[in-house]
Amino acid sequence: MADELVKYDAMGLSDLIRKGEITPAELLEITIHRIEKINPKINAVIYKMYDQAHVAAEIWSSGTKATKISDSMFCGIPFLLKDLIAECKNTPLSEGSRAVHGYISKLDSEIVKRQKASGLIIAGKSNSAEFGVLPTTEPPIHGPTFNPWDLNLTPGGSSGGSAAAVAAGIMPMAHGCDGGGSIRIPASCCGLFGLKPTRGRNPLGPLFGDLGGGIIHEHAVTQTVRDSAALLDVTSGPDLGDPYYAPPIERPFLEEIKKDVGHLRIGFLTSVPEGWNEETALHPDCDAAVRDAAQLCEDLGHFVEEVSAAQLNHSNLPQTFVLVFSCFVEHVIAYWERELGKKIRQDELEPPTWDLYQESLKTTGGAYLAAKEELQRFSRKIANWYQKGNFDLLLSPTMRIPPTKIGSFQPSPDDPMKWIRIALSFVAFTRTQNITGEPAMSIPLYWNEHNIPIGVQFAGRFGNEATLFRLAAQLEQARPWANIKPPIHCTNSF
Repeated sequence: MADELVKYDAMGLSDLIRKGEITPAELLEITIHRIEKINPKINAVIYKMYDQAHVAAEIWSSGTKATKISDSMFCGIPFLLKDLIAECKNTPLSEGSRAVHGYISKLDSEIVKRQKASGLIIAGKSNSAEFGVLPTTEPPIHGPTFNPWDLNLTPGGSSGGSAAAVAAGIMPMAHGCDGGGSIRIPASCCGLFGLKPTRGRNPLGPLFGDLGGGIIHEHAVTQTVRDSAALLDVTSGPDLGDPYYAPPIERPFLEEIKKDVGHLRIGFLTSVPEGWNEETALHPDCDAAVRDAAQLCEDLGHFVEEVSAAQLNHSNLPQTFVLVFSCFVEHVIAYWERELGKKIRQDELEPPTWDLYQESLKTTGGAYLAAKEELQRFSRKIANWYQKGNFDLLLSPTMRIPPTKIGSFQPSPDDPMKWIRIALSFVAFTRTQNITGEPAMSIPLYWNEHNIPIGVQFAGRFGNEATLFRLAAQLEQARPWANIKPPIHCTNSF
């Protein structure tokens, strides 16, 4: 039966539980078996929370009043929590860093409370880059996570552990967070659906408000569009004391995917806006992927127009974003120094993290506020681009290049800043929406000649996840991807 269950997404498994065809406890055992079988190959799960998960599964299986299966969205579905930002009480949290390793969370983050209340059972923590700094998942403290499509390649980051686990069939969806593309990049590398919601759509409390000056967002990587929509329905909405929240939605996202998307006006990019990367040309695979997606959208009746990257340029924007991101890194280090009651040393941090930290120490409060205003002016420019051009969505590759080999980000004595050049190619398109707060999604529509997924990104207007979900559902129906399995998968022998 375990192999049969692979064809079900989280919503499908929930239906089986409601019908009594399987219990949450039985499903958890299957999930644990998959972790034990596959994780030695891909190193996606770094903390196993089986004892806590067994208790939760028994509660959901017994169907107490507080855990009534018929009233919950997921009613006992196993889930992975990324080892970054989101906290689960009485479980380890390292944020991919030697400096934090050994810390035990004292509370549940608000989003984790909502995940648990929906019926999700957290079975473990997934691997993450240190503090989410790099768009790969190779922290020395836990070792690299490997891409199920090719074990020589990165699964992306910083939510690479979650993406690798879902791609390998361990479970149908897993938590992620995104400060420059960290949900969408792993989704692209691993052939999954990955949505970064609108700023403020999901809460960051009770510990944080506008974390990173508003660039950090949480959600998930999923096999199917409807799982992403259903999960966002149960986690989204303002928390008490939030500094801001996203515009109210017209109807549940799960209903949106059933609505006719109509005929959209979509602009698409085939080069990187000047200044975002030292190279603006796309890798041929990424160029082919975005042109293929544009043609598919046109075939489905949408109006598609290639737009000039020059329209989205903004002077000094990359440097401004790096300044704000480096200040975020400084804030994270200062936070952990207070929480742990110790000074964090250079030898406890990876070189890229230390480099950004040192850069932030040169920044004044006034410079940080000026940088934030510059990013806000850019956000207005992008909003006006949608308005004046009457565009509904912006289509681009998710990444400028395909996933690189494990170890590509590793600095060397003769090239200590190698990591930043590769990182810029990974985040060249994705970090725009972290600046603007707009929603964006990576969709797996294309595989290259080496059978590696190459995702494309659709970004929408602020607060308008509805249009993204409607289009995603249409594309999923036109070109289904969930049944395309990587070589390392729970159904395969290896």
